[in-house]
Amino acid sequence: MRSPVTSYVLCGTPRSGSTLLCGMLAASGVAGRPNSYFRPEDVVDWAAAWGVPQPHDLNSADFECAYLEAMRREGRAGTGVFGLRLMWDSVAEAGRRLNRALGADRDIGQAIEAAFGPTLYVHVSRKDKVAQAVSLVRAEQSGFWHLAADGTVLEGEETPRPVSYDRARLGEVTERLRTDDAAWVAFFQERRIRPLRLVYETASADPIAALAKVLAALGLDPELARHVAVPTARMADEVSREWTQRFHKESGGRGARV
Repeated sequence: MRSPVTSYVLCGTPRSGSTLLCGMLAASGVAGRPNSYFRPEDVVDWAAAWGVPQPHDLNSADFECAYLEAMRREGRAGTGVFGLRLMWDSVAEAGRRLNRALGADRDIGQAIEAAFGPTLYVHVSRKDKVAQAVSLVRAEQSGFWHLAADGTVLEGEETPRPVSYDRARLGEVTERLRTDDAAWVAFFQERRIRPLRLVYETASADPIAALAKVLAALGLDPELARHVAVPTARMADEVSREWTQRFHKESGGRGARV
């Protein structure tokens, strides 16, 4: 019999609703504090925030061990469950850092369980990859990433930069999102993992129900979701809809492919 789950990984791609889910899981008070702890650009900042000494070589075994221990504390946040968000483009980095910390050469799935215990995988995806690409490109151009539920800026520029439709960039991002999402599917299949699947279009329409599903899958009380406030607001507007429709039209309907 499999041991009770002690960790979970939110497996996603940018603009698939993972920020909303991370905030709600943390606010539940029972499911740790998930975040992108293996995002290469953020490792130095996380280490500094946690008081992890930073040697000249951030790839040293000593640093990796200290970083992993601090990550465990942060990701558990005083609960019995460790939470992690992992985008596909950080998977290789996570594998390297975990194996250096553990002093072994394991498959990434084995390394995650060795570091954090029995793990639930939650695959967060978005059906309309063009709308997802529009959201990402607009965030890149404007510097405005997330909006709090009260309408204030949660992450990004207080005064967003101007944006403009860029068909080439949208095509490139749409294809990358499809490729990354397909890579997650292959990841699960190769390791015979049956993830909990959450779809952005459904989860964003009813975030409380999405949270309840994750809590239940973790063996926690799903009723706790009723007491969690939704921390973010949807950012899609008429400009987003216009760009999405325009790209679909210019692609002759091919942009609708999931």
